[in-house]
Amino acid sequence: MDKAIEVKDLTKNYGKVEAIKGISFQVGKGEIFGLIGPNGAGKTTALRVISTLLQVTSGSIKVFGYDVTKQPDKVRECISYLPEEAGAYKNLSGRNYLEFMAEFYSKNAQQKKGIVEKGIKIAQLGERIKDKVSTYSKGMTRKLLLARALMINPKLAILDEPTSGLDVVNSQGIRRLIKSFAKSGTSILLSSHNMLEVEFLCDRISLIAQGLMVEGGSPQKLKEKYQVQNIEEVFMEAVR
Repeated sequence: MDKAIEVKDLTKNYGKVEAIKGISFQVGKGEIFGLIGPNGAGKTTALRVISTLLQVTSGSIKVFGYDVTKQPDKVRECISYLPEEAGAYKNLSGRNYLEFMAEFYSKNAQQKKGIVEKGIKIAQLGERIKDKVSTYSKGMTRKLLLARALMINPKLAILDEPTSGLDVVNSQGIRRLIKSFAKSGTSILLSSHNMLEVEFLCDRISLIAQGLMVEGGSPQKLKEKYQVQNIEEVFMEAVR
């Protein structure tokens, strides 16, 4: 398997608290990989460490061969990270926000224009893209933020609760969008509490509980292993 991410024996401590206790997993190029588990399991901490926002306590992480500890700048060039609690600048319009963010990834005006146009297409906000973010619903803001994360065509998109705040119709649209990016070669690492979403999107998943990896594999194989009908039941059995 060509590796987008390779995590080996990762630990992360906050003082005396062990948030992650030696987890290992790999994500292939063009794969959608899910980290799932109960609240406080260590999922978001893992995403933040892989994104270079938190330091590794021990173990190692490589993103497309780059070590997150030794080569964080190289890693940041490959990734886009959407936190669950992310926000946008409320005094800007949706379009102005995308234009502002595109500045960081553009080498010239033409490239910036292309990035922004792609972001507007991804966001699917229609004429509301011209309105201030302060007037947006939570779901609209989430769509704008996802557009910001994907409009730069990252090699790896790290998405924490990608459809948080979205209704059923918009959630389905976002899931199809994520699938299409994976088919075009983008690797996706996501965390979600929505087990239907996980089952629909992910090629493989790992279940984390209390900072430990307790199970992993494709959704279908895990359902067969536990002789259950859905990933929610696998989740309940595995973390019990």
